Amino acid sequence: MAEATVRPAEPSGAAEIARIQLATWRAAYTDLLPAEILDALDSDEAADEATATWQHTIEQGPARVFVAFEGQWCVGFCAAGPSPQDDSADANGEPAPDAERVALVSTLLVEPRWGRRGHGGRLLAAAGEAMLAAGLARGIAWVAEADKASLAFWERAGWVTDGTVRTLDAGGKPLREVRMTGTLRFELED
Repeated sequence: MAEATVRPAEPSGAAEIARIQLATWRAAYTDLLPAEILDALDSDEAADEATATWQHTIEQGPARVFVAFEGQWCVGFCAAGPSPQDDSADANGEPAPDAERVALVSTLLVEPRWGRRGHGGRLLAAAGEAMLAAGLARGIAWVAEADKASLAFWERAGWVTDGTVRTLDAGGKPLREVRMTGTLRFELED
């Protein structure tokens, strides 16, 4: 394998991050999202909107964005930042006792053709280190309940479901997500 690295994203990389996001969703979420939503991801409008969103996030936050490279190729990315209270609250909407110290890993995607090479773990470790440096103490992530590969990744990272679920409207199809939580300190194995 070529040299693998992770570094903070730059605004000039927003289009590549958007490409990875849209390509990964089309490949990995065929069983989770309706065909019309996946088909819409192929439009220039979807690519332009995603690029603008990532450029804004990279430049202004609130999340920090990290990109993974294998050699010269950008292969994945992760966005993490302070969690909005709604995301860390319990099922009744009560704020978590440590709400001010919770990080939300809002996105962690590795393009499927580059999967199973440690990029996801390296991205999560970089984001965790940055969140710890920002004074946050633990992390959460929302994961589609039917996405067994992603759930297995988070479990290998030492995270667990905390019993909180939410259901999103995915183009008229319900998408149930579970909340995972765990440490922001990760030890990578070679």
